[in-house]
Amino acid sequence: MKGNVHSIESFGTVDGPGIRLVIFMQGCPLRCKYCHNPDTWKMGQGDTRQTEEIIALFKKNRSFYSNGGITVTGGEPLLQIEFVTELFRLAKAEGIHTCLDTSGITYRENDPDFDELIKYTDLVMLDIKHIDSACHKELTGSNNYKILAFARYLDTKGIPVWIRHVVVPGITDKKEYLLELGRYIGTLSNVKALDVLPYHTMGVSKYRELGMKYPLAGLEPMSTRGAVEAKKVILAGYREKKAEISSRK
Repeated sequence: MKGNVHSIESFGTVDGPGIRLVIFMQGCPLRCKYCHNPDTWKMGQGDTRQTEEIIALFKKNRSFYSNGGITVTGGEPLLQIEFVTELFRLAKAEGIHTCLDTSGITYRENDPDFDELIKYTDLVMLDIKHIDSACHKELTGSNNYKILAFARYLDTKGIPVWIRHVVVPGITDKKEYLLELGRYIGTLSNVKALDVLPYHTMGVSKYRELGMKYPLAGLEPMSTRGAVEAKKVILAGYREKKAEISSRK
């Protein structure tokens, strides 16, 4: 099966456990104001790659991936769900760990395509951009209903999830939003990790090269310390919700 691939990172270390072959898919329906890869947005661009070709690339360097696997990210990889499913099916037949990095924005309830996909998915890294739906729409161009529904779906299916959240000064770093995000995560039973990432401006030059206006021009990056403090607040909300749930039993 063929898919449109933006780029491939041979030895990724931040997109799932271990050292990984990372496939960046082309196309994304969101327009996140802090996105540092706007060149991944349009469908139909990038290189055409075959699933078998990617598996062969992994096997060629398999000794380097002994504690890792394959991660498919984007853009939004689930715009090409059939390609990702076939790639993961072939990977599992070879004993390769599979990880999906997604926003979940394409999720459709009662869709057999998603049931088929998760048969071959070992881990999902789920990006929750903003816990408040109206603010999420302002930040990304879409509300977060499908994303949260996808999180629930993964929970019912018992698929391990790592939550990712970018802390953007003045947008996602307010205490009430961070606490609410933590409380939401506390309602899920399948979350294995929480990555809180500081907003950065490394994509500004790419916007300039593409002749695009950067939406958050002038906004200073979030410090690593700021992200650490934000994570503490999220975890406080998480513990609060878990304690509330436990008290009901």
